[in-house]
Amino acid sequence: MRKVAFYTLGCKVNQYDTEAVLEDFKAAGYEIVNFNDYADVYVVNTCTVTHLSDRKCRQMLRKTKKINPLSLLVAMGCYAQIASDEIKDQIKEIDIIVGTNNRSQIVNLVQEYNHENKEDFNIVSDIMQVDAFEELKISDMGERTRVYLKVQEGCNNYCSYCIIPYVRGKIRSRKEAQVIEEAIRLSKIGYKEIVLTGIHVASYGKDLGNTNLIELLKKVHQIDAVERIRMSSIEPGVITDAFIEAIQAMPKLCRHFHLSLQSGSDTVLKRMNRKYTKAEYKKSVDRLRSIWPDVAITTDIIVGFPSESDDEFQETLDFVKEIGFSQIHIFPFSPRSGTPAAVMEGQVTAHTKDQRVKALSSVEKKLRFSFMEKHLGKEAEVLFEGYEYNILTGYTSNYLKVHALSDIDYENTIKTVKINAIENDTLAGTIAH
Repeated sequence: MRKVAFYTLGCKVNQYDTEAVLEDFKAAGYEIVNFNDYADVYVVNTCTVTHLSDRKCRQMLRKTKKINPLSLLVAMGCYAQIASDEIKDQIKEIDIIVGTNNRSQIVNLVQEYNHENKEDFNIVSDIMQVDAFEELKISDMGERTRVYLKVQEGCNNYCSYCIIPYVRGKIRSRKEAQVIEEAIRLSKIGYKEIVLTGIHVASYGKDLGNTNLIELLKKVHQIDAVERIRMSSIEPGVITDAFIEAIQAMPKLCRHFHLSLQSGSDTVLKRMNRKYTKAEYKKSVDRLRSIWPDVAITTDIIVGFPSESDDEFQETLDFVKEIGFSQIHIFPFSPRSGTPAAVMEGQVTAHTKDQRVKALSSVEKKLRFSFMEKHLGKEAEVLFEGYEYNILTGYTSNYLKVHALSDIDYENTIKTVKINAIENDTLAGTIAH
């Protein structure tokens, strides 16, 4: 049996894509081994969100031939898409290059590979010409309770700092029937929580014309064996009155929304080419809290965007306090070649970005603790994901980590927990019933 190893960089969508290709190899009779082990084939799913991502990709691509000089190396994903010619010239170890399309062909390409004719095995094409969602399927994501289900590909927003539309192409939605079929199959395997993911989930259905995100949520919600539904990052514009009305009738939908912000300054948001203002963002948050006061609002923020002044950064600090996020992912601005922001005037120094990351991190830590404090003395529904040394570990609907002592293994079960304390960014409680 031939052996294949995988390494994935980047987002949950990349992880989904890797798992789908892994399962194709498994179906073809390959043994899956650890990336650091000896393998006949190595597949590196690349990321290009930052320069650091690019560097890490190159490091991992070069590593494989040191483990097995006779192995076959496949580069797939975003960095392979945007820089296929560059990495082919710089990293001679690569045998096959596949971008963000045609991933379902990788097993066949490996089996047909001819060491004497590498040129035929760079199949990266113009992603902007791709109109259809590439159907990839998974049955296992390594976790026993929560699984990601990819429903959408591509993005049409073209934020001035973001390379993703150029490497993932325009929006392509997975057909409803295919999403529901996979959700049913995954729930029957035993997954209790389905996470709908994609590059720009908010745009689901816009290219299909006969559905949208609300309709998809309704249909997934109707699947009996699915006990929780979560979504990856969405835009604040999704949170309309119609959306609020619809989700009120969806008790399975988790009370956690990752609403992309990026900056708390309207002038910076405009330079970023974001499609909302602070006021519009807050209105979306207020709508959610009007029906679910305990809803968790998490977000991403970029600090040090070109020309970001001290006053503009202070606006962000003030705004995150006003919103009261439960968690913030903070990123110093990283210029990506080919994006408008990379050539904007007023590039902020690394030192200033570092200072702003520290300042925002300090605020974020206080907000996160404050959100956890609100749960002390209350009961919460927890889906337990692990059990070790008589300690259960799981997450609430609003994505707070919880520990609880138990003589019974309730892994992959939702139980009511009385929250008693906060221990190292984790809530501690006792099983109520």
